[in-house]
Amino acid sequence: MSNPSPGTLYIFSAPSGAGKTSLVTALIEQTQQLMVSVSHTTREKREGEVDGSHYHFIDVATYQQMVKDNAFVEHAQVFDNFYGTSQTALENKLSEGMDVILEIDWQGARQVRERMQTTSVFILPPSKAALRERLQGRATDSEEIIARRMSDAISEMQHYGEYDYIVVNDDFETALAEIKAIVTSSRLHESRQKAHLAPLLAQLLA
Repeated sequence: MSNPSPGTLYIFSAPSGAGKTSLVTALIEQTQQLMVSVSHTTREKREGEVDGSHYHFIDVATYQQMVKDNAFVEHAQVFDNFYGTSQTALENKLSEGMDVILEIDWQGARQVRERMQTTSVFILPPSKAALRERLQGRATDSEEIIARRMSDAISEMQHYGEYDYIVVNDDFETALAEIKAIVTSSRLHESRQKAHLAPLLAQLLA
């Protein structure tokens, strides 16, 4: 009864400890036609990981060729491993009407915005104290590492102004409702509804 309309590409960024991954996981579980992009990586597959589900695992030579071919909408080196997001894979999912989420930092977000239209969301912690408490709650990092993570978080948060929406993750359910509202609002935009509701509009305006 309806024509397919292209999906929306979302960028979600946040400092470590803000709760982005938990929010995105809950959003995906409760929202149809919404998925997280699967990146390519050169790192070794860990126990329990599935190729094509967690990552697309490739060798360095393949990665370098994809960079040379300008195949990645964004890519970066993290320690000794390389990561990238295939532009073709994104465009294929979007053309099918899927909404796709990229969980990337502000630098990756800048790369993506240069090549594709996006809706971007930055997630903030309610305070520095809360952020530090969340980082300490992992109970696996030394104070030195926590201090470095706090410094990195402040650096990341300085780029909040580059995003379309800002959500503060103080109460989890409230923050989840807010990012759901962003997705719902995007889906009701005229540009998407015009294609989705084409048969109805044709009938109503005849």
